[in-house]
Amino acid sequence: MEAIADTSFLIDWARYSRRNLLYTLFTVVNIPESVLAEIFSENTLAWITEGLASGKMALFTETEELVTYARRVVSLSRALPMRGVDLPEAVCLAAGVRFGYTVLTENGGAAMAPSFVQELSGVRVMRAVDVLHALAQRGVISLREEIERYQAETGHRFAKRDLRRLGVE
Repeated sequence: MEAIADTSFLIDWARYSRRNLLYTLFTVVNIPESVLAEIFSENTLAWITEGLASGKMALFTETEELVTYARRVVSLSRALPMRGVDLPEAVCLAAGVRFGYTVLTENGGAAMAPSFVQELSGVRVMRAVDVLHALAQRGVISLREEIERYQAETGHRFAKRDLRRLGVE
């Protein structure tokens, strides 16, 4: 199974000491060129470089057709009662539709878009908390311990409703 990741996910996940567990779930994590252009963190760039060199990550070149579709997603998201989606996140969603990739994001608008935009309803979107939950379901980690580790290492706080949903609050 392949994924495609946006900037928000990559920056947070790169701070996590067990970040390579991501490859337990996904054979390849695609990085759109527009996402890569947004990343300035040395730590994140080093992790991406390592991933590209090992073949666990791949640079995703956006076609004109995909960017046109992504722009439509941006427009649709801004017309709905949800947080808007910016172009790099929309590229990830469009690639999710076109290639069946799981979209990795921490962007609230991108995470909600499949619920609001009919054309995106089949796209699987995962946030870090969902990735950790999937790893726990496979028996790779202890969910409660990893959530605590992830939050401590990244500074990212998961929403209480998500923690309640997963039974860890």
